[in-house]
Amino acid sequence: MLPFDMIIITAPVHPVFIETLEQKGFTYRYVPACNYEELRNLIHEANGLVVSTNITIDKTLIDIGKSLKWIARLGSGMEHIDVAYAQTKSIVCVSSPEGNSNAVAEHALGLLIALMRNIHKSAQEVKSHLWIREENRGQEISGKTIGIIGYGNTGSRFAKLLSSFDARILVYDKYKTGIKDAYVAEADLPTLLETSDIISFHVPLNEETRYMANSSFFANLHQQPILINTSRGGVIDTNALIEALTQKRISGAVLDVLENERPSTFSVKEREQYNFLTHQSNVIITPHIAGYSQQSWYKLSQILLEKLQIL
Repeated sequence: MLPFDMIIITAPVHPVFIETLEQKGFTYRYVPACNYEELRNLIHEANGLVVSTNITIDKTLIDIGKSLKWIARLGSGMEHIDVAYAQTKSIVCVSSPEGNSNAVAEHALGLLIALMRNIHKSAQEVKSHLWIREENRGQEISGKTIGIIGYGNTGSRFAKLLSSFDARILVYDKYKTGIKDAYVAEADLPTLLETSDIISFHVPLNEETRYMANSSFFANLHQQPILINTSRGGVIDTNALIEALTQKRISGAVLDVLENERPSTFSVKEREQYNFLTHQSNVIITPHIAGYSQQSWYKLSQILLEKLQIL
């Protein structure tokens, strides 16, 4: 078992996590609103660290945490942790992407249906006492070609949910081949871009995927697809996205993530981009809540407890 002399928890966890630590007699500090500077003053005493996306665990913090033996990421995506450097210090790094994969997949599907069937748009019209039917005649998923980029926990779960819609599901994953799920077909990226009516991103953010959806990406689209992003905002170049919407290279976008998700820190340019996107009837944006469900909150903690061998 990993050492648990002192655990620092820097993100909100389900009560089951705290209850289990107490039942096992472990010592912990629960500081869910902790920031970088506060953690600098605490990390020296930690054997274990539980984090989310609110703090970047860089070389400086790792060096200060001389007793650190493990870092547990609550959720998916390790881009906020310098995993390579941590490993040189023999620090074990784990995450729990299995915990919210279904929540993300359901949210992506909900956003897609909301856009395709004009649910969000027409609901707003009804609030304004407008009862518009013909102009809100929507599209069905059935019969469409759906391209999924990234076939890990969330991408595969999204495909599973879509499998009942009588759609053609194409999958591109640079690091995964020989996929055996009968309801999907593997495709190279050019084929996926040429043939998809809907494209959904389910990739981590790293050097390879940053601005994966750039001007070149959009120029190679043939079907004016709907774009879905519930992964990371930096996967899409916002300038290129706005250009694609303006030039009708895509028919719409549903986004749960943005490059900058803190409106209070927007530059002038970022505010202009935000205002443009939020005023488009064919764009729906939610505030990075795809992985947030009551069920995923529990599962994220439960899976970390299992991976840390606390249970």
